[in-house]
Formats: sequence, C-alpha cells, structure tokens
Amino acid sequence: MNVGNPFYISASEPDAMRRVEILVDYLFGRGASKALPTNGFSLVFSRRSGRLKLVYLNRELFATVKPNGAMALSIYGARILVNSREFRKNCVTISEDAVPFVQSGKSVFCKFVDAAGENVWPRGEVVVLDRRGQVVAVGTAVINGRHMTQFKSGVAVKVRQGAKS
Repeated sequence: MNVGNPFYISASEPDAMRRVEILVDYLFGRGASKALPTNGFSLVFSRRSGRLKLVYLNRELFATVKPNGAMALSIYGARILVNSREFRKNCVTISEDAVPFVQSGKSVFCKFVDAAGENVWPRGEVVVLDRRGQVVAVGTAVINGRHMTQFKSGVAVKVRQGAKS
C-alpha cells in the first residue's frame, strides 16, 4: 500500500467510510455494515478509471472491489463481517469432515453442506463456516443456498481463498 499515492485515501474522511458502509450493506444485506469498525480503513482507487479497487483495514487487505461492483472479501474481511447477524445470511456451514480440505483451498461439495443462508445465490460472494461459526474459506456460490442442502453431489462453493492459505 503506497501512502504517497494520490489514489490512496484514508477512510477517516466521512465520505470514504460511508462509501464502504453503503457497498457492504448493498452486497450483504442492510445492517451488515454495523460489524465494521469506525476507523482504520484505507481505500485505493484506479488511476485510469477512478473507481474503488481495494479496501484495507489496519493495513491488511479487507476486500477487492471487482469491476462489476461486487466485493471479493479476504479471510480477514470475512472474520470481521461474520460478527453481523445480517451478514450470516450470506454464509454456508459445512460438516467437520470437509473443513481441512476447504481450508486448504478445495471446493465445497453439496454433500458436505449442513446449512446455507437465505441470501446465498449463484455467483454470489459467500463465506464458508465450520459448525462453531469460525471462518474456513471465502468463495463464490455455484448454486442456490437452498439447493446446496438438498443435493448430494456437485460443487456448492468454488473456494477462492482458504483460511490456511
């Protein structure tokens, strides 16, 4: 993170912090941003387009903002947001048998899904949790959350980053 970069903005500015809160609420449900700390955010904007690219919290990557406006959370970001009850509607809980594999970055199969939140949609950002509520991985849902628990074969979540990687 280059602090001397003119496209780097400390989120101590009210507009910058509000922008992050609006984005989190829009993507993960109204009220999900209540789990966010009030300070420590830094934003990095694209030099060419001026759009928001990276969100840091206390100098650690919180999320990457994709060109379509979606937010790809890091494990660090997921661990912060999982404290919000509204955000948990975007989570998938898996059985203990699958935890070591998913932590190492392997995909989650429907067979191992115990529960899925009501806001889990195909191509949506999801956080994979173990039964204790600990973050195991972050990734993208392949199918609807309701179907994840009904199907016994096939990929449910394509993992982008496991907690061990």
